[in-house]
Formats: sequence, structure tokens, C-alpha cells
Amino acid sequence: MKKVFLLVVAFFMAVAVVGCNVKGGDKDDKKGYDYDAIPDTMEASSYEIAFVTDIGQLKDKSFNQGTWEGLKRFAKENNKSYKYYQPAGGNEATDEDRIAAMNAAVAGGAKIIVCAGFMQGNALTAVATANPEVKFVFVDGWPLGLENVTAIVFQEEQAGYLAGYAAVKEGFTKLGFAGGGGGTNPACQRFGYGYIQGANAAAKELGKTVEMKYSWLHGASFSASAELQTMLEGWYSTGTQVVFACGGSMCTSAFAAAGANNGKVIGVDVDQAGDSATVITSAMKGLREGTMYALEKFYAGKWSEISDKSANLGVNDNAVGLPTEESSWGFKNFTVEEYNELFKKLQDKTIVVDATVEGAESKSYSNVTVDWVK
Repeated sequence: MKKVFLLVVAFFMAVAVVGCNVKGGDKDDKKGYDYDAIPDTMEASSYEIAFVTDIGQLKDKSFNQGTWEGLKRFAKENNKSYKYYQPAGGNEATDEDRIAAMNAAVAGGAKIIVCAGFMQGNALTAVATANPEVKFVFVDGWPLGLENVTAIVFQEEQAGYLAGYAAVKEGFTKLGFAGGGGGTNPACQRFGYGYIQGANAAAKELGKTVEMKYSWLHGASFSASAELQTMLEGWYSTGTQVVFACGGSMCTSAFAAAGANNGKVIGVDVDQAGDSATVITSAMKGLREGTMYALEKFYAGKWSEISDKSANLGVNDNAVGLPTEESSWGFKNFTVEEYNELFKKLQDKTIVVDATVEGAESKSYSNVTVDWVK
């Protein structure tokens, strides 16, 4: 049974919401919900739910895909029309490209637009201000001072901690982290910093020393590349055992590098076990469920409960964690029972993960030596 994404307690800060009642929720996911069975395109005269992607592809096996799956599942189960819009420019998309995509969604009949990624901020501010009758969901964003915008944010440092701790408890002592956004993406920064802390805590308990290569190189666009694959192949060939690939379709470069070198990968955002045999676990956050929740509030006429507010979802919302089904649990030494105990310690604050990523390079770690690859 998964320990994540139930979303059964308070969801938005400063809003007392008991039981999110996400339609379908993760209950059906445990049985293997088939998101691919829901078409990505549909014929309609207008589309009332729209998705504006982050950079990278719609099917990036990560951030965009998780958000999109939540949106189209809600639309299917509630008989709503939907469409996705990818800003022109691809990985080089500008604010003007994002504004054009959002305006196209408005012109296409959107009543509510889900915008993925922190880089949407400037464009979203402009379009939401000009279209107060349209509602916007800012995933990985922040409140914009606009009543027609709500934000969904996750405590990625907790998920990163769980992944780093599990890897070291499994017996890995040579780790890697390859992050997206060039080191400026707050979510990836939190994932990575939590990963160091979790690895350090487990190494300290075991009386071991862990080596970690840590880099933002070749990940600015969150995309797979020959350069990234070459770098990771170099890591694996010189002893790195497992790499946390944190950022969109960057994971495919990690899968290839690991597969060629008998290495392992930690996935991100969604459960990536089905995407590669190299994946031992994934540091997940409830992209599908958070998206569905915001849409449900809108269609239930309860937008005022989330208007101009930001979520900050973590273990106490069961919104971050590792997948624990047998098919996704790639550990032999670290058990699900041990994981559940660790998860509870985070919930009751016996363990508190530092989310202050500023100055991470200058901090000292008792049992982890970090090689900051630049």
C-alpha cells in the first residue's frame, strides 16, 4: 500500500479543509489506473479546462506528465472538455511564448487553466490580471496577489530526504544527484538538499561515510541530452552506484547511463519504476492529486477557499513520499516497515528536514562528502 497522495488532512495553509475528497484519488491508482487510456486530444468546439506545460515535453515521465494526468483524469470523470498548450520555443520558451499559450487557452474557452512550473510566474501574472473571469492553478508557484490564482507547492526536501536515507540504508555509499533548472529551480533545489540530509542521517546511523557527486550541469532545460548521459556514464564507470535524476525528461539520460553501467536510478515527481528497470525508487509528490483537488474546488463552487493562497504539502498531507508497492520497491535490505517508521518520524517532527537551500554548498555534513561538480 502506498503511503503517499491520500491528501486527507488540511491542504491549504490558512484554510481548514478536512478531507480533500479528491475524486478517485490514489485509491484507484493502487489498482493500476490507466492514464494512457484517456486521450491527450479530443474534438470539441471549446475547451474549458486547459493545461499550459512547463519546458520539456508533455510526456516527460515526470512533472508535466504527472500534472497532465491529474487534469485529464478529472476532466474524464466529470465530463469536461480539456486541451493542453505547449509554449512555442520548446526548451527556450520565453515569457512571450507562455503568454501566447495562455491567451490561446483563454480564447479556446478555458474557464480554468493549470500552469506547470515556476517559470510561468511572469506570464501568468500578466494573463490572469487581464482575464479576472478565468481561474488559474500555479503548480510549483506562489500566491500572486490575484483572487483568480491559486498555487500548489510541495515540501520536496522531505521526499528527497526519504530517498537519500533509503539509498544509504540499502547499502549504497557512492551516490549522485543530477538536478534540473541549472540550480535555480526551487523544487529541484529542495529535492537535492533533502537528499543530502537523508543520506547523511542514514550514514551516521550506520557509522559509514558516503561520497556524493552533485551537479546542475546539462539540466537547465530539464531535458535528456548526450552531454548529460556522457557525464552520468562517467560517474557510474568510476564507482557511482545510484543517481537521483531530478528534472523532467533528464531521467531518460540517467536510465541509459545506468543501464549501460549496471547502475541504479532514483526517479522524481511520479513513480518511474515502470519506465526503466534501473529505477529502485522515486521521490514523489502528488502532482495528479493536487491538480485534481484544485479543479474539484473550482467546480464545487468553493474557489474562495483556495483563492490567492498557496499549498505547502508534505508528509503530514501524505503528499510526498516513496512508492511502496512491491512492483516499485527496489530495495532488498531497507524494508517497507522501516520506511513507514521513518515516514512517521517526519510526520510527528521527530525528524525535521531543513528546507533552507541557500548556502547548501558551504554547509558541512558529518558523514557525507559532497563533490560539487561544475
